[in-house]
Amino acid sequence: MSTRCFTMCKPGVLNRRLVGEVISRLERKGLKLVGLKLMTISTELASEHYAEHKGKDFYGDLVSYITSGPVVAMVWQGDDCVTLVRKVVGATKPSEAAPGTIRGDFCSHTNHNVIHASDSDASAEREINLFFKPEELIDWKDEAACWL
Repeated sequence: MSTRCFTMCKPGVLNRRLVGEVISRLERKGLKLVGLKLMTISTELASEHYAEHKGKDFYGDLVSYITSGPVVAMVWQGDDCVTLVRKVVGATKPSEAAPGTIRGDFCSHTNHNVIHASDSDASAEREINLFFKPEELIDWKDEAACWL
């Protein structure tokens, strides 16, 4: 069953010119990009996005980093999308992220993680609704889907 996952390239990815690499890896996995925008996140939106981390030691650093520069917000679609995206992205802790994953190849500090990916279908739905209006998502006909 086709589902969706929210991902976000954080400010460091833009500064390091890695956005194309991230998109390419997710496309090569066979996922379909249905939403994409370059944006600056307000403190209010960052607080909503990271609401489950309020009160934790690292919360302030998360909000500060995500609002420090532009991000690329994306919505991907595919069968078991969240699981597939998380495998391509790799473990949250850089020391546990396998080589070949986005975090394993490009991240060395958890505080400056290079990418966010929804961790469940419920989180994906909540995060997609935070960052995208329904009309900003385009579910286009994938002519190559039969080959994936």
